[in-house]
Amino acid sequence: MRTRDLVVYTKELNNVTKLNVEFMKRKLMLCFSLFFLGIGIITAQTQVRGTVVDEIGDPVIGATILIKGTSQGTVTDIDGNFTLSAPTNGTLIISYVGMRTQEVSVRQTMNITLAADSEMLQEVVVTGLQQIDKRLFTGAANKLSADEVKLDGIPEISRALEGRAAGVSVQNVSGTFGTAPKIRVRGATSIYGSSKPLWVVDGVIMEDVTEVSSDDLSSGDANTLISSAIAGLNADDIESFQILKDGSATSIYGARAMAGVIVVTTKKGKKGTNKISYTGEYSMRLKPSYNNFNIMNSQEQMGVYREMEANGYLNLAETYRASNSGVYGKMYHLINTYDATNGKFGIENTVAGRNAYLREAEYRNTDWFDLLFNNSVSQNHAISLSSGTEKASYYTSMSFMNDPGWSEQSKVNRYTTNMNALYRIFDNLSLNLIGNGSYRKQKAPGTLSQNIDVVSGQVKRDFDINPYSYALNTSRALDPNTQYVRNYAPFNILNELENNYIDLDVVDIRFHGELKWRMLRKLEASALFAYKYSATNQGHHVKDYSNQAMAYRAMDDATMRDANPWLYTDPDNPNSLPVTVMPYGGFYNETKYAMNGYDFRTTLNYNDVYNEDHIVNFFGGSEVNSVDRRSTSFDGIAMQYEMGMLPAFDYRYFKQLSEENAQYYDVNETRGRQVAFFGTSTYSYQGKYTVNGTVRYEGSNKLGKSRDARWLPTWNLSGAWNAHEEVFFESLRPAFSTLTLKGSYSLTADRGPASVTNSRVVIGSYNPWRPFTGVKESGLQILDLENSELTYEKKHELNIGVDLGFLNNRINLAADWYKRNNFDLIGLINTMGIGGQITKFANVASMKSHGIEFTLSTRNIVTQDFQWNSNFIFSNAKNEVTELDANTRVIDMITGTGFTMKGYPVRSLFSLDFQGLNEEGLPTFINESGNLTVSDIDFQEREIKEHLIYEGPTDPTITGSFGNILNYKNFRLNIFMTYSFGNVIRLDPVFSNRYSDLDAMPKEFKNRWTIPGDEAITTIPVIADRRLNARDSRLNYAYNAYNFSSPRVAKGDFIRMKEVSLSYDFPKKLATSMKMSDLSLKLQATNLFLIYADDKLNGQDPEFFNTGGVAAPVPKQFTLTLRFGL
Repeated sequence: MRTRDLVVYTKELNNVTKLNVEFMKRKLMLCFSLFFLGIGIITAQTQVRGTVVDEIGDPVIGATILIKGTSQGTVTDIDGNFTLSAPTNGTLIISYVGMRTQEVSVRQTMNITLAADSEMLQEVVVTGLQQIDKRLFTGAANKLSADEVKLDGIPEISRALEGRAAGVSVQNVSGTFGTAPKIRVRGATSIYGSSKPLWVVDGVIMEDVTEVSSDDLSSGDANTLISSAIAGLNADDIESFQILKDGSATSIYGARAMAGVIVVTTKKGKKGTNKISYTGEYSMRLKPSYNNFNIMNSQEQMGVYREMEANGYLNLAETYRASNSGVYGKMYHLINTYDATNGKFGIENTVAGRNAYLREAEYRNTDWFDLLFNNSVSQNHAISLSSGTEKASYYTSMSFMNDPGWSEQSKVNRYTTNMNALYRIFDNLSLNLIGNGSYRKQKAPGTLSQNIDVVSGQVKRDFDINPYSYALNTSRALDPNTQYVRNYAPFNILNELENNYIDLDVVDIRFHGELKWRMLRKLEASALFAYKYSATNQGHHVKDYSNQAMAYRAMDDATMRDANPWLYTDPDNPNSLPVTVMPYGGFYNETKYAMNGYDFRTTLNYNDVYNEDHIVNFFGGSEVNSVDRRSTSFDGIAMQYEMGMLPAFDYRYFKQLSEENAQYYDVNETRGRQVAFFGTSTYSYQGKYTVNGTVRYEGSNKLGKSRDARWLPTWNLSGAWNAHEEVFFESLRPAFSTLTLKGSYSLTADRGPASVTNSRVVIGSYNPWRPFTGVKESGLQILDLENSELTYEKKHELNIGVDLGFLNNRINLAADWYKRNNFDLIGLINTMGIGGQITKFANVASMKSHGIEFTLSTRNIVTQDFQWNSNFIFSNAKNEVTELDANTRVIDMITGTGFTMKGYPVRSLFSLDFQGLNEEGLPTFINESGNLTVSDIDFQEREIKEHLIYEGPTDPTITGSFGNILNYKNFRLNIFMTYSFGNVIRLDPVFSNRYSDLDAMPKEFKNRWTIPGDEAITTIPVIADRRLNARDSRLNYAYNAYNFSSPRVAKGDFIRMKEVSLSYDFPKKLATSMKMSDLSLKLQATNLFLIYADDKLNGQDPEFFNTGGVAAPVPKQFTLTLRFGL
């Protein structure tokens, strides 16, 4: 090849090479461009802005926003807003405790509404003032869904709490509507105070119209019918209960919270809903049955009467004009009643005639339970409307309860209305208006107050006609259609219930409004005003022909006239005979109670999240409370019901009152004022470590005048560690799902017994007693000296708790241990008498308590069609009085709920030291002097108590429940049992030195002492004959003492089948075809039977105190419930 051609070729080759290189560069650049373009398309990001709110429309603060498939995310701020850069085609996961998690596609602008998750409802703690994420909550509390715990057919909602929360004891000491159960949160907290928990409804403290102590709830007196502050609430209007137990949970309420707080949240309207709901409950209660009691039937009872007749009782001379007489008394009256129309007497006075009459009574076997109780169906109907928009939401409801009455004269009608309206006036301004009203009209058997004869040791109630008590204590040999004699006057229980009853009218009104203003993005201010009004009119009708009215004019002959205590002897005439002060008519006794209360509260709430790790909350405010109570009563004498309510009084009635220095009209007023300032702050790092502090400073007009006494700071320090938020915890899953440790130490307080106030000297007016009615004057007397240092009762409490979840929360355990030191408790002390007072109240007592409680919840089986959940609750609480210098009478230590001494539980029951029967079958005791005696017993002894026998506490130390819920498709079966152990109860006082032929006797009488030597094999005393009673005029002391001795004590332990229910939710398709959104039916059996109880009870309910009056046990009940929505 030539050189020139080679050069040319080389140049061309170089050119081609350059072109190829350039082409390859461009190709590579194109490939890289396409590659990065693909990556850019794949990883395109969208800047998302959104808001998360709840169903009501309130912002959800601290909700977690995560990009699905990554760990990238953010949390919402104080307004519920968030911003996040997310893939255009990505998915966001929005979650918040207590609400259902949602997955939504990424959009530039997002408005997300989270719905409440009923399975996680307890994850949000409601204190009444705040709603707190449970991750940030450091106290001990239980949240209960009202739908889960509600007992259909039982309108008293507080009874539904029995066995539902660890540490909460609910004793149904009386089942009569309006009577509150005895509720203890972690046991008693005061010696002379009530130890009742504070009820808070929608952030407003509920006040009783009259203050009835826990001990008096079992008295059976008429005022117990208005002892429940929440009897006017319709159970269908309640959303949830939150029970605050330790100081960390309750400290925001300061000196009102020492005994715990129960927060009730009512239902609200929800945004985007428009629903009408109806609930109808139809309940039938079973009559009590003599098969459950050990009461003698008529044959057995007549056998005892025959023995009494042989022992000198029930003869003509003694029984014919006796104050109380039954079968034998009626027989003697018939023997002496001549019928002029046929020329015969009522009964022939022959052995055959008398035996024929007594034989008829022997086989009568009257079923008083069947006559005085019924199976009538009670009904409760409730209808509600719920609706909501972006600007407003509403919830309104009405209900009507019609209870014909389980027993005679126990009818109840109740009407309630409720309104809850939330207005979002601006984005940063809202107004919540809540109003509740109820009216109750109720009947009850007429009753007087229970009283104690402190001399002879007898607890009694004059003219008692309580149907339950009557059925248990009245001979089954009596004819229900015959008039017998009681209180020297004709008596028939059916006639008496028609002519002696109480009418009760109760009005409850509550209104409150709360204005919330978002001043700044992270700062919210609120102002709340609440008004509460309650009024009760209690009219006791004692009609002309009632036994109680006729007893005041029973003077048929000289024997009756001289013995009847209801007659009047004029002291101005030494030779005058007893006369009646009410020759005509009956009584109309009226008692009125009224309560007006005002609350005003302002708060500031600051929430913030720094760098997505630091969560802070500051909450503070002030409140003013005012409660005025007024009670009036008067006795209307000689009211002629048969003459159009025309009074026909005799002046001697008022003369007798004047001579006794008694009043026929009474007015009492109390005024309570309280001011408080409070603040709480919470800090949490990543939701893992949380610390909280609360301070409250308050003053009350009830306590001492000095600043240190009247004003009190209370506080709390607490912390929690959510270990399941730690990285290392991932290695423990799924065996361990959650682990939270928490602890708190606090000071809370209480204002003490309701009747105690010594802020200033208390001076009252009075009428001095004068021997003659013509000399009357008024005077002033010192009721209480000023005690400027009387201050609050206080409690230090240490609480340590743990919450554990296993196997993806299939098993959950919540446990708490606590220790309490109650000090400065108010008690009585003896003084030198300076100033005119021998005893006075002072902060001189103390007590300590401790306990453990846990709740174990399991999801045993979870499939598509079948689920089985179990719940086991256990609580053990013990207390001991460490300082007390009270000289309590012996009679108060052995009756009712007992009392206490240093070294014993707050409510302890003591007994007289029974030493068996003597050779005559009479009970013997060791008395206060250390001597063995039959009747030399001083029930009023205050100093010497060593002879008393400690039986145990009257409050249970162990309580709890075991429940199982089984769901199969649309069916739901609920089996719920409650249990209680550790307390003792006094058996009914059925023994007496004298019995009448009206009395029923328990079957223990079959094992009574009858012949010498029986004292070695029985502890049942002899039926004392006339000789024994004549020889010892104080023999009634012995039998009353026997009623309060160890043989008459039983264990209060029980296991009860509380609820068995089966419900069915109709398919949505079927409900829709009937123009309904939902439809369900439920059949429930309540209080069905006792699985275990002490054999000594012989049918006596271990929770119920049979004190007569208006008291009745909670019955066995079946309820059919219909629910549907439109």
